[in-house]
Amino acid sequence: MSAVAQTGTERMPRPAAAGSGSGASASLGWLRERGMGASILVAAISSAFGGILLNATGFIAAVLRADPYIGDSGTLAAVLVIMSFLLIGVAVYVAAIVTANTFATVIAGRTRRIALLRLIGATARSQRSEVARQGLIVGVIGATAGLVGGTLVSWAGVVAATQLLGIEGADYLVVQPMLAIPAAVVAVTTWAAAWAGSRRVLTVTPLQALGGSVEASHDALAGKRGRNGAAIALFAIGGALLAAGIALGLLTPLGVVVAFFGGVFSFTGLALGSTLVMPPVLRLVGRMFGSSATARLASENALRYPERSSRMAIGVVMGVTLVTMFAVALETVKAVLTASAGGDAPEDLTTLLDTFAGIMMGLVAVSAVIAAVGLVNLLTIGVVQRRRELGLLRALGVSTGQVRRMVLLEAAHITITATVTGLVLGVAYGWAGAQSLLGSVPVPPSFSAPTFVAPAVPWIPVAIIVAATAVLTLVAAVVPTRLATGVAPVEALAD
Repeated sequence: MSAVAQTGTERMPRPAAAGSGSGASASLGWLRERGMGASILVAAISSAFGGILLNATGFIAAVLRADPYIGDSGTLAAVLVIMSFLLIGVAVYVAAIVTANTFATVIAGRTRRIALLRLIGATARSQRSEVARQGLIVGVIGATAGLVGGTLVSWAGVVAATQLLGIEGADYLVVQPMLAIPAAVVAVTTWAAAWAGSRRVLTVTPLQALGGSVEASHDALAGKRGRNGAAIALFAIGGALLAAGIALGLLTPLGVVVAFFGGVFSFTGLALGSTLVMPPVLRLVGRMFGSSATARLASENALRYPERSSRMAIGVVMGVTLVTMFAVALETVKAVLTASAGGDAPEDLTTLLDTFAGIMMGLVAVSAVIAAVGLVNLLTIGVVQRRRELGLLRALGVSTGQVRRMVLLEAAHITITATVTGLVLGVAYGWAGAQSLLGSVPVPPSFSAPTFVAPAVPWIPVAIIVAATAVLTLVAAVVPTRLATGVAPVEALAD
C-alpha cells in the first residue's frame, strides 16, 4: 500500500509523532503541493486589490471635497459615494470568483489522494473537514499578505499623488478599519470554496484511487437541471435589472444601483452556467486552428472536461470584462455629459474624468494580473492531472512538438473565447453603468437631461486588451508545455 501511496505527483502526508518538534512543519507540508502557492498568491492579490481600491476611491473623494468649487456639488458627492460602494462590491466579487475557481481546481486535482485515504479507512467527514481547514489557512495567509501589501502600496500612492500633483488640504488616513473587509471576505471565500469543492470530490469511490483525477463529463453536467435552470434564471433576472437600471437612470442616479445588481446577477448566471456555455464555444473557436489531429484534440478536450475548461475561461472573462467595462463606462460618461451640455462638456470636468480614468484603469488592470495567475495555475494543474493521458499520447506516437502545440492551442482557445466574451460583456456593462448613473444629470450650459446615448467604445484600450491576452496566452502556456513535454510515456502510464 505504501508503494501505491507514493505514485503520481502527490505524496501521502505522514502524521507527526506526539511531541515531535517537526509536527508543525509536517502539518503544513501540504502547502508545498502544486497549486497551493498560486492559490495563496491569488488570494493575496485579491485582498490587496480590494484594499487599494478602497483607498483610491477614498483619496479621490477627499481631494474632491477639498476643492472649493467641486466640493459643494451635492450631486457629485452622491455619485462618488455610490461609485465607492459599487467599486467595493466589484472588488469583493472579483475576490470571490477568482479564489473559488482556483481552489476548486486544486481540490479537483487531489481527487486521487482523497480517494486513496478513504480506501485505507479515512471517513468522508474527516477529509472534508481537512480540506476546509486547509482552505481557511490558504485564505488567511493570502489575505493577510495582501492586506499588508495593499496598505503599503496605497500609502506610497497617496504620498506620490500628493507631492506630484501639488494637492493641498486633502487630509486622508490610509490605515483604516474598513481595509480589513476585503481581506476577511477573501479568507472566508477561500474557505467556502474549499468546502464547496470538497463536496464533489468526496463522492468518488475509494477504488478510483487507482485512476487519475476525476472530472465530471459534459453529459453529467448537462443533466443537472437544477443548476442549469438557476443559471438561466439568474441571467434573465440580471438582464431585466440592467434594463430597469438604464430606464431608472433617466430619472435619478440611483438607477446605477439597480444596474449594478443586474450585472452581478447576470454574470453570476453566466459563471454558474459556464459549463454549458463555454465548452461548445471553445470547440467552435477550435475550428479556426484547422482540422489536424493536434487541433482536434485541443478543441475536444474542452468539451470532454467542461468544468476544467470553464474554470480556466471564466477567470479571463472576468478580467477582460472588468477592464473593458471601466474603459467603456468612462468613455460613455464623456459622451453623456457632452450630450447633456449641448455638444461641449466643461474642460475642467473633462480633465477630471481623464485623471479619474487613468487611476481606475490602473486599478482594474490588477484584475488582469489575477486572471493571468489563475490561468497559469489552472493550465499547470490541468497538465499534471492529465499525466496518464499525455503519456498515452506519447506512447501512441505523438511527438513532443505535437504535445506542446496541443497545450498551446488549448490555452489559445481559452483566451480567444474569453476575450471575445469579456469584450461583449464589458461593453454592455460599461454602457449600462454610465447611462444609469448620469443619464439624469444636467450639465451646463444646455442642461438637456435626461440624456440617452449609444455605447462609446475606446478602440485603443480594446486593442491593448486584445494584444495583452495574446501575450497572456504565450506566457500562460510556458510552464504547462514544459511539464507536458517532460512526461515520459512509461513513467506516466505507470501512475
